[in-house]
Parts: sequence; structure tokens; C-alpha cells
Amino acid sequence: MARSRNVWGIDIGKCALKALRCSHSSDGENLVAESFDYVEYPMLLTQPEADPGELVRDAVEEFLSRNDISGDTIAVSVPGQAGLSKFIKLPPVEASKIPDIVTYEARQQIPFPLEQVIWSWQRLEGGIEESGFVIDAEIALFAMKRDQVTKALEPFKEADIEIDILQLSPVSLANVVMFDQLPKLSEVDPEAPPPSIVLASMGVDSTDLIVTNGLKIWQRTMPIGGSNFTRALVQGMRMTFPKAENLKRNAARADDPKKVFQTLRPVFNEFASELQRSLNYFTGQDRTAKIGQVLLVGNAAKLRGLSDFLAKQLQLEVHRLREFKRLEGDLILKTPAYRENQLAFATVYGLAMQGLGVASIRTNLLPSDVTRDRLIQAKKPWAVAAMLGLLVAALINFLGIYVAWSSYSENLFADAFTQIDSVVSKSSQIQSSLQQAQSEQLEILDTKQQLIRISDRRFQTLELIRTIESMIPRDEPDKTDEFLREEIKKAEAALAEQKASEMPSTLAVQPTIPISINYDELHIDSLDCQYFEDLSTWFEPIEEDWRSTVAAAEFRSFDEEESSEAEPSEADFTEESNSETIVDGNESIDDIADEFEENEPESPSGAGWVIQIVGHHFHNEDYHAPFEGKTYLRTTLIESLLGERGEIVTVSAGPMAGEKVLPKEIGIGFPAIIESNPIEDYWISTAFDSIGDDGMGMGPSRIPTRGAGGELIQDGIELKKYRFVIQFVWKPKTPGAVELVAESGSGDY
Repeated sequence: MARSRNVWGIDIGKCALKALRCSHSSDGENLVAESFDYVEYPMLLTQPEADPGELVRDAVEEFLSRNDISGDTIAVSVPGQAGLSKFIKLPPVEASKIPDIVTYEARQQIPFPLEQVIWSWQRLEGGIEESGFVIDAEIALFAMKRDQVTKALEPFKEADIEIDILQLSPVSLANVVMFDQLPKLSEVDPEAPPPSIVLASMGVDSTDLIVTNGLKIWQRTMPIGGSNFTRALVQGMRMTFPKAENLKRNAARADDPKKVFQTLRPVFNEFASELQRSLNYFTGQDRTAKIGQVLLVGNAAKLRGLSDFLAKQLQLEVHRLREFKRLEGDLILKTPAYRENQLAFATVYGLAMQGLGVASIRTNLLPSDVTRDRLIQAKKPWAVAAMLGLLVAALINFLGIYVAWSSYSENLFADAFTQIDSVVSKSSQIQSSLQQAQSEQLEILDTKQQLIRISDRRFQTLELIRTIESMIPRDEPDKTDEFLREEIKKAEAALAEQKASEMPSTLAVQPTIPISINYDELHIDSLDCQYFEDLSTWFEPIEEDWRSTVAAAEFRSFDEEESSEAEPSEADFTEESNSETIVDGNESIDDIADEFEENEPESPSGAGWVIQIVGHHFHNEDYHAPFEGKTYLRTTLIESLLGERGEIVTVSAGPMAGEKVLPKEIGIGFPAIIESNPIEDYWISTAFDSIGDDGMGMGPSRIPTRGAGGELIQDGIELKKYRFVIQFVWKPKTPGAVELVAESGSGDY
């Protein structure tokens, strides 16, 4: 049966059943009241002698007897204390990830397993969405336990009423405020929202408090309701509960109204204090919020003098909500029964809004299995009809196939079958030949591409050696260390003195020759390489060495920038000890490595080569401090390998031939000092007849030769030598060309 355009909002309270039927107005902007009903129970559901199930069942039957709801959408409310309401502000997040975050928040905020509850959520208006990210977004999360939902639906299930919407009463009241009492959301400026409206819905045992300005919502249930006033009269005036309830409703016509109000005054004060605490808590959470006015709904709000008392205590504008601005239908709204109970229709008015699709909050706590079962039930007649249609169509099709089959003879088509088999066989052969030709073509193309790439790759090894050679520091040809010059002068003076005094040949100082020892250079003893299928197996054991090397180079680069306008004094340098350099009194190279950890490149992976350089240098004299030993190695070769000295590699082949690039552009990276030996004394002989030297006057002895009396027998120079081992990654590639995958090979060039 097709649904009509009317919606029934039904609220089963503890005092009465309220119902309101609405539809859209002609202009679509407002709602029109089509019908209403107010069924009061013989007694309150909270009274000890009351049977709530029977009272509600009788009220529903009476409602159905007076109203036709067939075809209408039914929206039902449940009390606020029966469910959970949470308004959660989200951090900046991608819009697509909001459902996942809401699910996580639901597990945190709902104190029961999600399988035991019915929950729903909605993103509220407000917030900023830009480039797929949402900032200052707020979501509304509502939940009820399944047994509470089943209990709320039970009276309607017994009356065979199909429920379409199940909503919490505070949510319906919030929709009333946002739709009926506040400007449209499209007209609200998020930077200057209107003052918040406080709606207090007074029930029998509790009061639902809703505070909203259209963009933000805050809700709380206060444990004070109309029965608190009735019990005060029962205790203060010594009467039965029904008489006290009647006296409360007609306090102005009592024999002694002053005594009645004096008896109720403590409850007035308690209600005002609880309301004031709630508002103070709200304004404490949102410092920018402003309270505009307080609206009272519910039949308990009709108590004479309550609104004036609250206005005086709260210092706010307090009114009863006697008129819904966007609800039309004078034939209904002006009837005495409606006007008598108008304050009780706020909740059902909000339910009707949601059913008609004009409410701001549209969550629904109706279980999905109920909706699914109802949909299946509605589709059953159509499913049966479809099955019958398919059965008839299948029968007709079968008859047609049977007639065609009965007229078929295999002998009539024997030649055709033979020809078909021949064509299929020939087609298979052609397809096989085509696939083989395509495979051969792909192999030829792959070989062609490999041959093309070889023309560039033949330069890569030479390019690596040239790169390493260009990174090694060297003295200019005409530069000779002043210390060496002084030593040579002393040796020549000693030789002249020897000749003048005609000293014995055994003590003669041999004539010296000027041997140029380039202190500002690195000597490479060996260059080796090894191929790794997975570079991570090489990198993991030496990762700490690499981090220390990189951190030291980064610190030097940073220190040079800071001190570019002033020369550092000797006090600014500290002595290098093992693998650490002290910085700022307490900070070491490893500490600096931690600081640069976030900017480190990813660990090497995949196939590639590891290049090893073994060498030494003599840049270790006292006048070279502090740039000696490992420090001198870092400030020269390591900085060059890291690319700190700029584009120093000249490309030999490829699209960028002749241009200078960084070392990483040809595949160099991840340099690490693998072995760092202590600085040792080393003796260099300057004699003509040095025996067993290495071609540079460097004898096997590392100390000068002296006689028994301490006299100098062999002349030379004593230097300080530092030996090292460096390894780095090389994944050969040609700048500007497609990167090649490293191939396996032996351990040497």
C-alpha cells in the first residue's frame, strides 16, 4: 500500500498519549496540522497501583478507534533517559574517514558492546570542509539498548502499528527549536551565530533540557518533574496523591492559594537551582555561547507562577511555548482540547517534522532487522507474482525448445559439424602461431632495449671512479707544508755542518731531498665492491655507523651556516673521542642523529652494489685540530658523497651528458665510516739510500733510527697517520634516463 504524505507523531508519556498528524503546507515552507489526539491515562504510570502495560495498551486502542492511520508514516518517541546522547567534536580529518572515527568513538562512548545496542549518528551543521578535509566538525551520537527498543515498540507491535521512525524525545525537541524558533541554517553566520535558546520539557519524573543555537546542541535530563510538585503537596498538606495532583493543576482556584504556593516553593527553588547549574555548566564548556531565552513545554509547565519565578531566579527571559510559529491549520489549533494541552505537543511536533523530512537531525533508532522484515513482507506478493511469471515464461521456453529439438536430426548437419571442427582446428593453429610470433617479438624488443641501455651503462663504472677521484681533497702543486720546509732546512744545515767538521761516516747525516707530503689529501689504498640482492641485509648491521656519520655531517653543515659571519675560536672546538663529538656541553653526535631522524631518507632496499674505500691521511698534526682524524674525513669525502658540496659529478653519457649533478643522481648514497682507527705515529725517511722504502721515502720503521748514544743515524720526518674504511651504496643509473635495475655480478670490477 502506497504511503500518504501525512505523518503521525506519537509520544507515549507517563501521563497521557499525545499524537499529532501533519503534512506539508502548499508552499512547502511550513507544516499543516491535520489532526491530533490526547488520551490521558486514568492514573499516572508511576503510581504504585498502576499497571503501565495495560494503561498504555488501552490508550493505544482508544487512539486507533478515533483515528485512521492507514497509509500514514508513524514516528514514535522514547524518553531521553532511556537512551544515550553524545555530541562529539572531531579533530581535523578527511571527510571519507569520518565513519571510521565515529565507529571508534561509539565503542569508546557507549558503555555496552555495540552488538547489544541500536545506535545512529549524524554530522551536525557547522565546521569547514576544504580539499576533502573537515575542520571543527561535530557529530551527534545516539544509542539505546536493544531490550529498551523492544520494550518501546511492544505496545505498537501488539496493536499492529508499523513504526517508521524511533527517536529520542530530546532530539525531537531540538528539531522543534531549530525549525520553529531559530532562523534557517542557510541564514545563520557561523562566525556570529544567534543566541542559544533553552527548551525545558517538563515531564512527570524528569525534565529534558535542550540548549541550541542551530549549529551546536547540548542536552541534559534533570531528575525533577511534575510529580515532585505533587509529592510536595502530598507531604505538606496531608492529602492523597490524586487530590494533590488535582490541586496542583488548579492551584489558583484552591481555598488557600498562598499556602499551596508556600508548600511548592522548595520545589520551585530546587528546580531553579538545578536549571541554573545546568546552564552554568553549558556556558563553562562553551565560553562564546550566549543564552537568549528559556522556553517551557510540557503540561507541568502550566503551574501558575513557575515561569515568573524562574525568570527572577535566572535573570533570563522565561516563557511558556504557547505557539508554534511554523505550524498552520486553524481548524485544529483553535480547538479547546488542543489549546488546553498545547504545551504537551512539542515532542510530537518534532516527530512530525522528521517524518516530513524538514528536521535538522534525522537519526533513526529503529532496528534494521525490523525495517528489513517489513520490506520483505511488503515484497512478498510481488515476489510470488514474479515467480509465477518466471514459471510461465520457462514453460513457454521449454515448449519452444522441445518443438525445435523434435525437428532436429544429427545426420542433416554431419557435414556442417565436420567443417566446423576443421575451422576450429585451423583457428587454434593460427592463434598458437600468432602467440609464438608475439612472444618472439617481445624477446627481440627486450634484447633491443638491453642493447640500447648498454651504450650508456658502459660509462657508469668509469663515471663512479671519476666521481670518487673528484671528491678526494688534494693540495695545489705549488703548495708545500711550512713544517716540511723547516725540517728540510734543518736537515741541509746539519749536512753542511757535517761536511765542515768532517764527522765519521757512521754518524753522518745523509743528504736530504725535498719530499712533498700532501697533508691536505686522502690516500686511497684500495677500492672494492660487492653486489647485494637486497641492500637491507648490508645496511642493518651498519645502520648506527651510518646515522652517526650523517648526523656529524649535518651538524657541521649547520655549524658552518651559523658561524659564516664570524671565525670560531679554539674554545669552540672540542676533542673528538671514538665515534662521538660533544656539542653544547651535553649533546653528542648520536643525540644529533636523533634530532635528524625525521628527515632521514628511507633505508636502502632492492639490488645494488656496496663500494668500499680503504685509505689513510696525514691531516692530523696539532695545527690541523680540530679537523683531523674522522672529522677531516667527514668534512671532505663524506660531505661530498652526501651531496653537501653541491653538484660535483660530471655526467659522461645520456640525456644530461656534460652536465654536473649531485652524487645521488648517479646512484650514490648512504655513506658510512665502517672502520675508524686511532691516529698513529708514522716515520717518513728523507735519506737518499733508504732501503726497503715504498717509493715515497716511507720505510717500514715508524720511528727514527738512533745509535746507542741516542745519536741520529737515519734522517726523516715523523707524521701522524689515520687509517679508515668507508662503504656506500651504488645503484647505477644514468641521470635523465630510465633507472636501471642493478644486475648480479662478482665482487670486483
